[in-house]
Amino acid sequence: MDNVQAHITQTQLESYLWGAATLLRGLIDAGDYKQFIFPLLLFKRLCDVYDEERAQIEAEYGAGVDYAEFHRFQVPPQAHWNVVRETATNVGQAIQDAMRAIEQANPRRLYGIFGDAPWTNRERLPDRTLRDLIEHFSTLTLSVANVPEDLLGQAYEYLIKKFADDSGHTAAEFYTNRTVVHLMTLLVDPQPGEAIYDPTCGSGGMLLSCVAELKRQGREHRNLQLYGQELNLITSSIARMNLLLHGLEDFQVVRADTLSHPAFLEGDRLRQFDVVLANPPYSIKQWEREAWAADPYGRNLYGVPPQGRADYAFFQHIIASLKPGTGRCAILFPHGVLFREEEREMRARLVEADLVEAVIGLGPNLFYNSPMEACVVVCRTHKAPERRGRVLLVNAVDEVTRERAQSFLEREHIERIVGAYRAFEDVEGLARVATLDEIRAQRDNLSIPLYVSPLARAGDGSAAERSLAEIVAGWERSSRALRATTADLLRTLEELGLEEFN
Repeated sequence: MDNVQAHITQTQLESYLWGAATLLRGLIDAGDYKQFIFPLLLFKRLCDVYDEERAQIEAEYGAGVDYAEFHRFQVPPQAHWNVVRETATNVGQAIQDAMRAIEQANPRRLYGIFGDAPWTNRERLPDRTLRDLIEHFSTLTLSVANVPEDLLGQAYEYLIKKFADDSGHTAAEFYTNRTVVHLMTLLVDPQPGEAIYDPTCGSGGMLLSCVAELKRQGREHRNLQLYGQELNLITSSIARMNLLLHGLEDFQVVRADTLSHPAFLEGDRLRQFDVVLANPPYSIKQWEREAWAADPYGRNLYGVPPQGRADYAFFQHIIASLKPGTGRCAILFPHGVLFREEEREMRARLVEADLVEAVIGLGPNLFYNSPMEACVVVCRTHKAPERRGRVLLVNAVDEVTRERAQSFLEREHIERIVGAYRAFEDVEGLARVATLDEIRAQRDNLSIPLYVSPLARAGDGSAAERSLAEIVAGWERSSRALRATTADLLRTLEELGLEEFN
C-alpha cells in the first residue's frame, strides 16, 4: 500500500527524488541518471493523478461510469504503475511496455515523452535494481492533493540542477544558470498572452522562467504560448516532462535540428514570436553551412558564418523568428561573438539594421561548468524612438558571486543590471550608450571594455593610480581574450581527438 502523506515539504520531496538517483550509483554514469529517473517520476505522477481523478469522479457520479473523458491523460489498465510494481522478472520490459502504452493512449501530448532509455539492458539495470527503484518511488503518492504542481515543478528543477552538477561538461546541453535565465527574462519582460520561443530549449528552463515571472507579478500566465526546439532526444523529453510536471499543457516542444529543420513554420516561412530566449550551443563546428548559404527560410540575411562557428547562424535564426512589431530577444553568448574578426561583416550588418539594443557583459563561470565569460545580447525589432541608432553596453563583469566553484547572480546584481538597461543612459564604470557611428569607428567591435572603461571604477586617484589601473584593465582584457582563444583551441583538440597530436 502506498504511503499517502499530506503536506509533503519541499525538502522531503527533494530527498525522495535524489534518493531514487542514488540507487543507480555504480551501475551507470552520473550523466545518464536523468534518462531513467525523470521518466519514472512522470510515470508515477501520471498514474497517481489518474487514480486521484478516478476517485473524484466515482465519488461524484458513482462507480461504473464511463469516466475516460474526465481524465486529462489516459492510463491503460495494463500500463498502470501498480501492474508494473507486481512484476518480478523482466522488469525493464514491463516498464518500457507500460510507458509506450501510455504514449500511444495520449498521442497528441505524450507521444515519445518517455525517451528511449535502454530499460531492457539487464546488464546495466538488473531486475533487482529496477524493483528497488519502483519500490522507492512507491513510498509516496504523487497526487495533486499530496504534491501540488508548483511543488513538484520546483523539485524537478532541483533534480535537473543536481544532475547537471554530476554530469561534468555535458551539463551545458540541458542546463543554463538559473540566475542568468531570470536576468534574461526580466530584460525581455514577457506579457500575458505572448508567444515565447526557445530554439535550443534544453530542459525548458527559459520557457518556465517566463511563466514564473508572470506568476510572481500576479498576472495571467496560463495564456502564454510556449514553443521550444531541442536536438537531443533525452533533453527534449526532459523539457516536455518539466513543463508538464509544472502543470502546463499548452506548449509545443519539438525534437529536431533548429538550423537544418526549424520546427515552427507558417506555410513556407518561419513562425514569428513576441519573445525569444536562448542559450545556443557554443561554436558548433559540424553544421550544414552550404545549405545555410541557400537557406529556404531566408535566415542568411546578414551572411554565412564560418564552418567552425555556427553562433551567427543561431543569431540570425533568432532575428528571423521575431515579430516585426513586438519581437525582442535575449541571447546568452560567449564574448567572442562581440569581437571575432571572422564574423565582423555579419555583426556590422546586424548593428546597421538597428536591431541590437543592448550588450551586457557578465562575469566568468556563469556558463555551466565552463570558466568562459558570458554576455547577453538583447535585440528588438522595433526600438523606442529615443533608443534608435544607439546601443547600450553594460560592463557587469563584477556583478557576480562565486561560492564552491559555482558562480551566480544575486538579487542586487540583477537589479543593478536591469536598472541600467531600463535607464538606457551612461553610468560611470557600468554602462555607456554608443551611437552607431561610434561603433563603426571601432570597426564594428562590440567588446564592452572599448566603451565602458574599468578605469572609471578606480575613482579619482593620482595619475600613478590611474596608470596602474590602465595596466590592470589592459591585462584583464588580454587575459579574457587569451582564455577565450584557449577554450576554442581545447574544444578543437577534443573534437579532433588528442591522438592526432601525439
